[in-house]
Amino acid sequence: MKNFRFSRFMLIAGLLFIYLPMLILVIYSFNASRLVTVWGGWSTKWYAGLLDNTQLMNAVLRSLEIATYTAIAATALGTLAALVLTRVGRFRGRTLFGGMVTAPLVMPEVITGLSLLLLFVAMAQLIGWPMERGVITIWIAHTTFCTAYVSVVVSSRLREIDRSMEEAAMDLGAKPWKVFFLITVPMIAPSLAAGAMMSFALSLDDLVLASFVSGPGSTTLPMEIFSAVRMGVKPEINAVASLILLFISIATFLLWFFTRRAEESRKRAMAQIKEQERASQA
Repeated sequence: MKNFRFSRFMLIAGLLFIYLPMLILVIYSFNASRLVTVWGGWSTKWYAGLLDNTQLMNAVLRSLEIATYTAIAATALGTLAALVLTRVGRFRGRTLFGGMVTAPLVMPEVITGLSLLLLFVAMAQLIGWPMERGVITIWIAHTTFCTAYVSVVVSSRLREIDRSMEEAAMDLGAKPWKVFFLITVPMIAPSLAAGAMMSFALSLDDLVLASFVSGPGSTTLPMEIFSAVRMGVKPEINAVASLILLFISIATFLLWFFTRRAEESRKRAMAQIKEQERASQA
């Protein structure tokens, strides 16, 4: 009983430590006072004022655009890297390849950002591209960083799945690409969704990499908030942060819901296949 009470206490304390600051942020986004630390009553004027703050809204839309592109590219590249690490046998340079894929996980972002900046400058001098740093260079930097996370998540899933269905499909004459898209992808769909969501969140949250590889007119939301906080927290920042929390919460719930349905469908399909095998053996 004591262990149970202690575990429950630690769970509640941990949840409060994580989510209480977010709750306070949402409450103060409805503060009527311009002073963030002084409560002046309930009001929604700061949400309406976001429409007039074109600089902040442009930064929000730009960050969402980059995060979406990053999630797509990082999921594709990370899945390919995971397939190489888990499905391809021993080959020359496999250890080096695995280390290079996972290196961004442990590399300080300052070093990664500086190296990418030097790379873009050298490429501009050698081949004339990129002519200037902006959304494209931020997207490349975020994709490089997030691909490592996707490869780790997808690799763990690929090592766990049963390959008997893939082997049976290939024995029946299915092409490898068809087996991958019709059998492998549905089985690793939860990990793909998790990797995409993680890439989206990491890109939306990044400040260091974007600060190195961004240029004029490509300010992201974290950069905009960081520059504004130096002069003091404004109520509009609380409002836009609350909207982002709402958006991410809804997206996470939908992802969990559809992932759960897909997992249940997969389990039912596997159970039907086993029943058919037992019936055929009988």
